[in-house]
Amino acid sequence: MKITEETISYVAALAKLRVSEDEKEQVAKDLDHILEYIETMNKLDTEGVEPMSHVLPVKNVFREDEVVNENQREELLKNAPKRIEGSFAVPKTVE
Repeated sequence: MKITEETISYVAALAKLRVSEDEKEQVAKDLDHILEYIETMNKLDTEGVEPMSHVLPVKNVFREDEVVNENQREELLKNAPKRIEGSFAVPKTVE
């Protein structure tokens, strides 16, 4: 399939791209190379090859949600310059 100037204008309009006259020749060459590569891929024997969505096997990587920290509130507040009801006390920043 040969890429024509009309095809480039049509595809550019669909994609809402501006392609200048100077760029059309380069775009045509690039698209020709892409189509040649696709033709090469179409020649490959894929008999017996199952379609896949990922190259590597994908498995669930989630882990069980376990609490591993213990309550260390007093330890964390030990060096606080000022505390109020078990929390850090800081100066008011918003009026």
